[in-house]
Amino acid sequence: MGFARTCSVALVGVEGVVVEVQAGLEPGVAAFTLVGLPDKSLVESKDRVRAAVVNSGADWPQKKLTVGLSPASVPKGGSGFDLAVACAVLGAAERVDPRAIADLMLIGELGLDGRVRPVRGVLPAVLAAADAGYRHVVVPEATAAEAALVPGISVLGVRSLRQVIAVLADEPVPEEDESLPGEGHPDPMLAGLVLPGAALGGPAPDALDRPDLAEVAGQHRARRALEVAAAGRHHLLFQGPPGAGKTMLAERLPGLLPPLTRQESLEVTAVHSVAGVLPPGQPLIDRAPFCAPHHSASMPSLVGGGSGMPRPGAVSLAHRGVLFLDEAPEFPGRVLDALRQPLESGHVVIARSGGVMRLPARFLLALAANPCPCGRHGMTGDGCDCPPRVIRRYLARLSGPLMDRVDLRVIVEPVARSELTGPGTAEPTAVVASRVLAARERAADRYAGTPWRTNSEVPGHELRTRWRAGPGALAEAERDMERGLLTARGLDRVLRVAWTVADLAGHDRPDAEDVAQALELRTGIRRGAVLAGGRP
Repeated sequence: MGFARTCSVALVGVEGVVVEVQAGLEPGVAAFTLVGLPDKSLVESKDRVRAAVVNSGADWPQKKLTVGLSPASVPKGGSGFDLAVACAVLGAAERVDPRAIADLMLIGELGLDGRVRPVRGVLPAVLAAADAGYRHVVVPEATAAEAALVPGISVLGVRSLRQVIAVLADEPVPEEDESLPGEGHPDPMLAGLVLPGAALGGPAPDALDRPDLAEVAGQHRARRALEVAAAGRHHLLFQGPPGAGKTMLAERLPGLLPPLTRQESLEVTAVHSVAGVLPPGQPLIDRAPFCAPHHSASMPSLVGGGSGMPRPGAVSLAHRGVLFLDEAPEFPGRVLDALRQPLESGHVVIARSGGVMRLPARFLLALAANPCPCGRHGMTGDGCDCPPRVIRRYLARLSGPLMDRVDLRVIVEPVARSELTGPGTAEPTAVVASRVLAARERAADRYAGTPWRTNSEVPGHELRTRWRAGPGALAEAERDMERGLLTARGLDRVLRVAWTVADLAGHDRPDAEDVAQALELRTGIRRGAVLAGGRP
């Protein structure tokens, strides 16, 4: 009886489980049995693997063949096991040395002609292999750069099963022609990297293509709120009439965020790789992502889900970046309230019949809302015809528990004619981003040795006991709490914003003016001239 084993990875969300692929040959009627809780696409690998082996010039064993995927209790799906199954069969048939594949990690889909096609989720799969102690992986050539991001791993990118057999058998490696698609046509070899309906896309836009904050006329208070939100990773709400610039401001928020660290880049890239939205040719995402779903988005599309094993939703695609909900009151109430848990925990746990999945979801939430259904409430000129009852019902779609988690609330007024047509003097994104980066570095130095890096992550108890504000600085905030304008959570969030304001101003700790700014940004109630004229 011939026997061989090798390894591959089953993905559960963005976490990988190492799977041992075992192949056994025994006398009997030629048959191919696949066991180990495979799904439909994995069951179909029997035909793909057989055709790929034969078309690669190897003999298919005419015996009873059993391929087992262990552990059998873990659901397994997708076509990424094809390459491992083929090599295990060839090892059992002694076409390759079984010892050569025993400690090898193989990931890839096989075409009927023997070509190795790329699959989604290579980065988290290789990360799981590295954590399990594997040091050699074989992946499709198109995803070799993505796999090489994992340190301490030797990556072999291959184009065909013939090349894999030659490497394992210590034979000359054949050259495979790289068939390029015609101009204007997508490469069929990249089809496995994207979900159906997702565009193949192109290279990520460079710094010159990103929208600049200098293009925003006026809006000093809203610009200040953007700066504070980026510096402390605080959630914010822009409320104002149509055309005031709410969307324009929110789209420039990602440009203010600092570049992702190496660990953050790996986290973001892993999510995008599993979701099938990783741009081809860009193996590592190093800038904060921006996700802006339409207000008709369903619950699974926003928080994750779907049939079978759940898939990442918009909250996970915005991990370490910005989730922008334009026309926020138009979203279904259940969908908005589903954001409350990930806003606090930084992750989302999805339980389905196919399994339980934990996905990262530490994002900066930006909301934009009109003051009423027609959008003209409070404007001069042609006023609003919406009855007060309709206005209250419209704004009540943003529930109290959700709004209690939003740190900054800014009324965006229409731009004055003099600001719109006058000479542009607004600060560009690069200047504001430099202040944001300096404030982030101050916070990181202060929280060194703790699990926190930004002010929004620090528990309120720690800020009240370990990092206290200046003497008497919280007096006004405490009065607002006594009057019912602030909850206990709201007071903690005001203190976090005050620390961010202090970091931007270079203060050692928040003073009364920093807290007053935080209160104004939190409650929307103007307090003197704290924010008049923009940045103090």
